[in-house]
Amino acid sequence: MNILMHCVYFPPEVGGLESHVYYLCRALAERGHQVDMVTSRSQPGLPDHEIMGGVRVWRTWMPARNAPGWAAHAFFSMPRFGALARSADVLHAQDIASVLPCMVAQRVGKAPIVTTYHTSHFLKRAESPFWRPIFKRFLEAADHNLAASVEIASVGEGIAPDVRVESLTNGVETSFFQRVEPSLPAPAEGRVRLIVPRRLFHKNGVEYFVRAMPLITREIDAEAVLVGDGPERQKLAALAAELGVADRLTFLGARANQEMPGLLSSGDLAIFPSLMEATSIAALEAMSCELPVAASRVGGLPEIVSDAVGGLFEPADPSSLAAKVIELLGGGQLRVLGAEARRRVLDKWSNARLADRHLEIYEELVARRHAA
Repeated sequence: MNILMHCVYFPPEVGGLESHVYYLCRALAERGHQVDMVTSRSQPGLPDHEIMGGVRVWRTWMPARNAPGWAAHAFFSMPRFGALARSADVLHAQDIASVLPCMVAQRVGKAPIVTTYHTSHFLKRAESPFWRPIFKRFLEAADHNLAASVEIASVGEGIAPDVRVESLTNGVETSFFQRVEPSLPAPAEGRVRLIVPRRLFHKNGVEYFVRAMPLITREIDAEAVLVGDGPERQKLAALAAELGVADRLTFLGARANQEMPGLLSSGDLAIFPSLMEATSIAALEAMSCELPVAASRVGGLPEIVSDAVGGLFEPADPSSLAAKVIELLGGGQLRVLGAEARRRVLDKWSNARLADRHLEIYEELVARRHAA
């Protein structure tokens, strides 16, 4: 089967969407399918064409990392995408900006369209008088719609009541994301280490974690490592100094995906203080590395995080966050919770299971198209 994907970002870009799309494409290629990815030339020096993990990657121009830039990339990627679509069996749009190129290309190649709605960008724009009719048209144009969480699926079906949107939690490459030798030096004797694998943007709620640190360290000898970068870094560092916990926080900045198992294996508990979230790939990756998870009760996080693998706290509430972290650190069950987290990922959210379901969808749509 020839599978043609479109996504605005792809590795070496780092993030949940990028990780999901790469490992899904790689798994499909490993099963003998031809997989082409049309994406953006988002970093200087990236080649226009290369093969990554058996996936043929084609990069086209993108002027900026914002909505106008994504729209421009979608438009200027159409010639390449359309040419590849002539021999494709399935077209798969992996973000909002990818749907229009699929709709245009379908006029040429007639292949069915699958769309996946991943991120909070969809949720934030869903009530907009401008975006809502566009989303309705996109949802109706696809032959099969997927969403990374029940919340996103419900919102999509509210926009287009006659369309079914299947909730399909993103998967983790469990053979890669597993407990390994820690890559960070061990903390001081008796001290526990919290890992916060979050890009430093407002929606990820890292400010509330920093505000919770004085409450946590009052009860527990703890330090934290923040893995990720973003526009709030200086603000957060200044806040940590103001609260007197700068010596307990380490800002590692952005790290390559290949480094994450070693970093996650260096911690005792992972924290996800999001204000808005689909299903967090990063949380699933932490769980796959046998790391218990404490997360905000928002979006798709309650679909994967429970008391059996960690726990939930109220969003934008440092006291609630601190109380949950103190409870988990003092409960003496971190290893048990981490083992259960890994077991659940293997059972429900492995990349192998995700690839299986995608192939079922593709094969059904192709058979339906040939029978028509």
